[in-house]
Amino acid sequence: MATMVRNATRRGTLSADRIVAECLAMLDERGPSGLTFRKIGARLGVDPTALYRHFRSKDELILAIMDHLIEQALDGFTESDDWRDTIRDLLQRSRAVYLAHPHAAVLGTIRVTRRDGEMRIVEIILGALELAGFTGEQAARLYRVLDDLNLAFGSLDAGFRILDEEQQAKDQGAWSREYAVLDASRFPRIARATAYLPLIDEDSTFALALDLTIEAIAARAAALPTSQ
Repeated sequence: MATMVRNATRRGTLSADRIVAECLAMLDERGPSGLTFRKIGARLGVDPTALYRHFRSKDELILAIMDHLIEQALDGFTESDDWRDTIRDLLQRSRAVYLAHPHAAVLGTIRVTRRDGEMRIVEIILGALELAGFTGEQAARLYRVLDDLNLAFGSLDAGFRILDEEQQAKDQGAWSREYAVLDASRFPRIARATAYLPLIDEDSTFALALDLTIEAIAARAAALPTSQ
């Protein structure tokens, strides 16, 4: 009873932001199986029907949660005079937020939120690409490359983090166990890489992929006609 009183929401204090914050906490604690309007209402101390005044469906709520994560990534962010630094910082921030909330990331990185946070981040990336010299279709395509790179890595790495500890240990240890004892005559290239494969982590892999992408964009920018 004390818990119910402590969690009860006074009439008129329920807001979309409050619902999103509580749902994100629920995802962190229990994963997506706990995200039902009934359970959300119980956590907030309100009738579940009250949630429909703010979100028409669970899908709409998920989109709002994802946009909330984007807003977190943008909190304190400032654009740089160097377009490379802007893109690198922005995507690193986004990935950090996704990995801090892996259940939410797995649930929503494949979605388009159609909300203010997402639109702000699209505007920033397009602005950085414009600073590099790209406009129109070129800028739009390169934006998608950067965004999909970020979301793909965020979803992949978040998916690994929600595995149980035993599954994670098995997958991580495979490089120094199963791969290390492969027949070198059959897999000579793996044998030559065996000493290095266990040392490569997800953070350095993402950083390298991002660097390679930025370098490729910079090379294309250098080749642009001066009249563009």
